[in-house]
Amino acid sequence: MPLTADADIKALLEGARTIALIGASDRPDRPSYGVMAKLQAHGYRVIPINPQITGEHVHGEFVFRDLSQLGDPIDIVDIFRNSAAAGEAVDQAIAAGAKAVWMQLGVINEDAAARAETAGLKVVMDRCPAIDIPRLGVAKIDATTSE
Repeated sequence: MPLTADADIKALLEGARTIALIGASDRPDRPSYGVMAKLQAHGYRVIPINPQITGEHVHGEFVFRDLSQLGDPIDIVDIFRNSAAAGEAVDQAIAAGAKAVWMQLGVINEDAAARAETAGLKVVMDRCPAIDIPRLGVAKIDATTSE
């Protein structure tokens, strides 16, 4: 079952430091562009993933083709893809050893969520961290500390 309790979602957000954002955009009119900026402003390291703009930079971060290119541990994979494409993103997150997957508002894929949970990942579905962070009073992340 995806996380739905506010306390569980808050704990996930407060325990995270690195977020990979699948479907990141370099276009200011796209929701993923604004969400990435809000997550960075809150103190997270956000790594953009988008095969169409690989090698470019969004909000100062190099854009990677897919999660397999990352060498750093990933706490949360934030998925800005349609519900059908979310399955592939979840499979990448499992293969990359991420701790959690977060499917954005409107992104619902029960089969992918079940695969992630079976692999030991926490799952949040049909929510936005940029909305939940202020709503839940998540403490700002101090990049100088780690778990």
